[in-house]
Amino acid sequence: MPGIDPNLPFHPLNIAVLTVSDTRSEETDTSGALLVERLTTAGHRLAAKAIVTDDVPAIQAQMRAWIADEGVDIIVSTGGTGFTPRDVTPEAVMPLLRRVMDGFSVVFHQVSLGTIGVSTLQSRAFAGQAEDTFIFCVPGSNGACRDAWDLVLVHEFDSRYRPCSIAGQVPRLRGICA
Repeated sequence: MPGIDPNLPFHPLNIAVLTVSDTRSEETDTSGALLVERLTTAGHRLAAKAIVTDDVPAIQAQMRAWIADEGVDIIVSTGGTGFTPRDVTPEAVMPLLRRVMDGFSVVFHQVSLGTIGVSTLQSRAFAGQAEDTFIFCVPGSNGACRDAWDLVLVHEFDSRYRPCSIAGQVPRLRGICA
């Protein structure tokens, strides 16, 4: 049966949060703030937080900096995954990935279908691995960030989750997390 094994130790991950938006500032970035609150409440460490514009070079520059930073295990980005002309997060991040985690998109859309119905079709949420860093890109709404964290990522990032979690694939935790 899948779930948290309370007999196992919890290993916090170092998670960076990137908000992609032309209009948000630190004061108005509610989706980024929601992700920060969720990850710290879950016991993980905020490795970094930034806001960049909906611009491929800006997104790639921030992603590359965090991919190269050994203090960042996971990157969660919010915003830029829709179909407006300015939504370019997939176009910016996909070329950086060496592997795509197809299952994340499938699971995200399943849980999102339950909260927003077929409107989930307008999301291009995705995840993958660049070098040894895992990247999860979710829509910019608070509801989408809540769905992604509360119904998917909270489990995927918990080293006690069985039968497995992404924690066991983080280089510094390989061999510690089964």
